[in-house]
Amino acid sequence: MPFGHIVIGPPGSGKTTYCNGMHQFLSALGRKTVVVNLDPANESMQYECAVNIEDLITLDDAMDAYQLGPNGGMVYCIEYLEKNMQWLLDRLAEHEDCYFIFDCPGQVELYTHNQAIKNIVRRLEKSDFRLACVHLVDASYCTEASRFISVLLLSLTTMTMLEMPHINALSKIDLLNQMGQLDFNLEYYTTVMDLDYLLHHLNNGHETGEKFASLNRAICELIEDFSMVGFSTLCITDKHSVAALLKEIDKANGYIFGALTEGNESILLAANATDMLTEARNAQARYGLLTKAPTDADADASESDDVGVLRGKKSGIDNLVERLTIKEHAQTTTSPSRSKADEIP
Repeated sequence: MPFGHIVIGPPGSGKTTYCNGMHQFLSALGRKTVVVNLDPANESMQYECAVNIEDLITLDDAMDAYQLGPNGGMVYCIEYLEKNMQWLLDRLAEHEDCYFIFDCPGQVELYTHNQAIKNIVRRLEKSDFRLACVHLVDASYCTEASRFISVLLLSLTTMTMLEMPHINALSKIDLLNQMGQLDFNLEYYTTVMDLDYLLHHLNNGHETGEKFASLNRAICELIEDFSMVGFSTLCITDKHSVAALLKEIDKANGYIFGALTEGNESILLAANATDMLTEARNAQARYGLLTKAPTDADADASESDDVGVLRGKKSGIDNLVERLTIKEHAQTTTSPSRSKADEIP
């Protein structure tokens, strides 16, 4: 019963960097991991690729043969893979007792209205793969109300389209301060609280806001009616951030309920150890994220929590993470506020 997760997200959200970092992190934990590249346009793979779609079809071949543009060629390649799923299954079968990470293309139409990725996932599930979806979104979208609303709509559409265990993650959270300040505390964006507050900024922060006030309200109400979207935070160079996200993934795909391995000794502790609200507050404090107008209530909430410390007993993964010492990658951009011991390559 193979476990794994697929990695999706818009271009530039950090999918390939995530796959590289998560592969090294899982390997350091002792989990045998294989990365599968399903992106025929991925020209800068930072990781060792065990299965590569380019061995089946390349984007250039599709574009040249059918006179397609980059997006059309990408869709053709994925649909071609869907028609040749046995090729993929045979390649995956060569790697027994492995955990799989699938690096997927960044074209959002593949997850919003095209059925190819959904059908590929269904075929893998019928072959007894236990998968979850990790949807990466650049954290910079939180700095502007209109951009954050668009991300919420994209995440909601993707979740309803793929119909599989789903984790949305705000990537590059450590770089958020370089992109602007937040209107609210980070936990507001991760838990997607009352969108009426965001609606105020949406209507007043843009020259056409008042003109489309009714449309903006309808969109916010739609998102709230589904009540499905929430976000984890991720800094791929911070081992504690990666560990917190990994526990969410392991719960989503059922890995924690599988065979007990090192780092997975207590199923109950692993299932209950992660509090994403606390993680959001910890991330805001750890990376020094600023808000435009912090309130007294926000300050009280921050002071009431022990930043950086999860309450209760630590799970097996936490204990292993504390012992990890992983060298910094030469190309990794580090934050001066964190030590190298807190980073993965």
